[in-house]
Amino acid sequence: MQGTVEGFGYGLVTPVAAYLMACLGGALGLRCTTRSLCGAGSFRPGWLVLGATAIGSGIWSMHFIAMMGFTVEETPIGYDRATTFASLAVGILMVGIGIFIVGHRGATGMSLVTGGTITGLGVASMHYLGMNGMRLQGSLQYDTLTVALSVVIAVVAATTALWAAVSVHGFLASLGASLVMGLAVSGMHYTGMAAVSVHVHDVVDLAVVGDPPTALLAPMLIGPAVFLLLAGAVVMFDPLVLTGGERHGHAYRGGAPRRGGPAATAARVAGRGVRRSHLGVDRS
Repeated sequence: MQGTVEGFGYGLVTPVAAYLMACLGGALGLRCTTRSLCGAGSFRPGWLVLGATAIGSGIWSMHFIAMMGFTVEETPIGYDRATTFASLAVGILMVGIGIFIVGHRGATGMSLVTGGTITGLGVASMHYLGMNGMRLQGSLQYDTLTVALSVVIAVVAATTALWAAVSVHGFLASLGASLVMGLAVSGMHYTGMAAVSVHVHDVVDLAVVGDPPTALLAPMLIGPAVFLLLAGAVVMFDPLVLTGGERHGHAYRGGAPRRGGPAATAARVAGRGVRRSHLGVDRS
């Protein structure tokens, strides 16, 4: 028997909340990646790990907030905890690999394509592994072409996000990039959900194995939300992150920090001219 699927059980509440969570994770991840490129030394891996965890947590939270509105009329839905949280680990790990590739190799075409592909596949893997953690009296079926489209959207979105992390500087520009990234991730999720149909078993046992959505709601929202707030505090207390490397005498250009900007260069040139003129007076 074909199940009656509803993807927006709470109206616009779940998609809007999910989109905002994806934007928050994306914004923090992009700024942390930018910060890693503005400096060097032992702090760079820390910024990259923080960025990967922020993006992975934001996307994972976005997925399961959106899933709060997913219902099948003929059967209750539960979730397996181990599979659900394994999807979080997979998402963070693969996003981290993609970010580390770009963070250490710079904004070359090959690193962006490689990192974006790995990150996008990580996002898609997180989504479908999370779907595999659903427990209901039926089986999920997927339309192959729609699934392929969702994976393409994930890869394109991830590649664009990594390009923005290394190319877009300044808080407002990065904010706009994170909004676009949130839209792309949400589009990937709902495209993947459009590929789903449910075949409900003829004999329905209401004792569904797994935790109901409300039982996982607290750890899904509280844990990642607290982490993202802490990550946001780290970002807010580092002015170099907000300005994209344009303060404290640093300017990021082409993958390496450069001391000062045009004004500082002009000042140094003028200073050398003054010193030379003084030397000329001393010799006379």
